[in-house]
Amino acid sequence: MSTSKAILSTAAGGSAGNAASKPRSHPRKRTRNQFFAFRGTLSKRAQIITAAFASLFVLGLWEISTRLGWINAVFLPPPTVTIETLWNMILHKNLLWHAGVSTLRIWVAFSLSVIMAVPIGIAMSSFRGVGAALEPIVDFIRYLPVPALVPLSIIWFGVGETTKIFLLWLGTFFQLVLLVADDMRRVPQEYVEISYTVGARPAQMLSDVAFRAMLPSLFDNLRITLGWCWTYLIIAEIVAADNGLGFVIWAARRYMNTSEVMAGVVTIGLIGLVTDQVLRLLHKRLFRYL
Repeated sequence: MSTSKAILSTAAGGSAGNAASKPRSHPRKRTRNQFFAFRGTLSKRAQIITAAFASLFVLGLWEISTRLGWINAVFLPPPTVTIETLWNMILHKNLLWHAGVSTLRIWVAFSLSVIMAVPIGIAMSSFRGVGAALEPIVDFIRYLPVPALVPLSIIWFGVGETTKIFLLWLGTFFQLVLLVADDMRRVPQEYVEISYTVGARPAQMLSDVAFRAMLPSLFDNLRITLGWCWTYLIIAEIVAADNGLGFVIWAARRYMNTSEVMAGVVTIGLIGLVTDQVLRLLHKRLFRYL
């Protein structure tokens, strides 16, 4: 009994001595100013205040530049004039209705792109034969400028809604295919091997393991691609259109009414901002484990 106590006391003393002899590892000091720290953290309140301050600074600089004559207000009206014009267009020129028409076109074209691009992109990255056959074609078409294809789209589909949807789809589909394929390639090979080890079939591995692993990054790429779709709106709605935000902007351009042009552009930006923030919030809710 006394021997065991001696062994325990010796071991404790030795471990204490070793602990005393080892230099203490000090935790890395945290940068006081997290605003400029590399990958630092900011509270939600600090992020909101920073975003609001930056936006007000840009608007104030824009207003001052035009009021002082540094920028010709004929070509770039100040924010106060733009907001006043925007409100007037909402009340008297059916701007909200035009915005609704454009939003509907965007979502129809974007939904078609997603329905087609997701399975094609997954197949391209999952099966080498499919990727070898389709990737050169996708790479070729995605570099074609959409405005250059407007005459062909009119010849193919006329000047109705189909042409507008086709041009919006054309601007997003081929880029989205490659993004989806890249998301699938980034799924770790270990996930695939483990799923086969536990007895999963290829279809089960693809749907239950690989697809779920790529889903967070796929959601982000869908959000980004939706923004690209809005950038093609003007091109799509100048083709014999009589409604939509693109039509409003194009009609105002003819008469050099830059305040209405800016009001239409601001409307697109606001819709995009709200949509993007909603999708960001949805991403956080769906993938809380990240």
